[in-house]
Amino acid sequence: MKNQTLFTQETNFEKVINHAAAALWENREEGFATSRVDKTKLYWCKLTSAEHQKAVVVVNGRIESTWKYQELFYELFMQGYDVYSFDHRGQGLSERLIKDKEMGYVYDFNDYVEDMSHLLKTFDLAHYDKKYLLAHSMGSTISTRYMQTYTNHIFDAACLVAPMYGVPMPVWLKPIAIPLTQIITAFYPKTNYAPGYSRYQAKPFKGNLLSQSELRYRWFRDLYESKPELKVGGPSIRWVWQGLMAAKQCLQMARHIQIPVQIIQGKEDRIVSNKSQLAFFQRLQKENSKAEFIAVEGAKHELMFEKDSCRNQVLNSLLTFFTKH
Repeated sequence: MKNQTLFTQETNFEKVINHAAAALWENREEGFATSRVDKTKLYWCKLTSAEHQKAVVVVNGRIESTWKYQELFYELFMQGYDVYSFDHRGQGLSERLIKDKEMGYVYDFNDYVEDMSHLLKTFDLAHYDKKYLLAHSMGSTISTRYMQTYTNHIFDAACLVAPMYGVPMPVWLKPIAIPLTQIITAFYPKTNYAPGYSRYQAKPFKGNLLSQSELRYRWFRDLYESKPELKVGGPSIRWVWQGLMAAKQCLQMARHIQIPVQIIQGKEDRIVSNKSQLAFFQRLQKENSKAEFIAVEGAKHELMFEKDSCRNQVLNSLLTFFTKH
């Protein structure tokens, strides 16, 4: 990969993550903003330099935290980007919303979108020459809904990595999944985990569906053990209902996004629906000539935590895309 020397490799991962990346992370600015929706406290952080003229906002996925992205933040910063990020309501260091602090929960998916809108105003990015959006999984769903809702937003281009525009499910369940989860939520007001899910569990590397990089996988699992306040387990039934609704809205309103958009898919992703990503792209490109679709062979869901051969391709693709726009 032509630019792999610009990125951390597994051969030097521990040295970088424990020294250069850690030193940069220690110099972050951080704080809390109060959501306009319901006064929820939202954690944010930024890594900036007076020499940088471009910024990237990183929007992480479900159960994630800004703390998990220290390697990526370091690489982006070294490429000349100021980096801004935040933790979604109910996860990371942001305020948890229900008694069971490890249950993935949101009352209304649009709350995520409004939180993002508020935080972007807090960041005040207007002085940068270029402003980019980089999102992963659920963060891509939130970012897509943000761009569809606030069409006069500030971003010059967006890269959506493994976007959650649907989840794998049996064919018979697809047409009834949204009404079924809505009905269950209505008739069982007590907040429960979705079937098959529970509190946070650190699954072993072998057989995991997230990454083929054992070093990166073990690092973020160890991070959650050292900072247990970051832990989030399975989603609630209400979260599933709201997430499915938001994914459907992303597809229905794809044409509302006019800026250059790059979608990066892991061909071996079993967490989100690759078929739905392709459906979104096909709708998007009908009215957006600057849309791109990249499929990374052999890659699992967490493309920015993958083995080097996959991850190098992802970082090269998104940085080339940002440079072009």
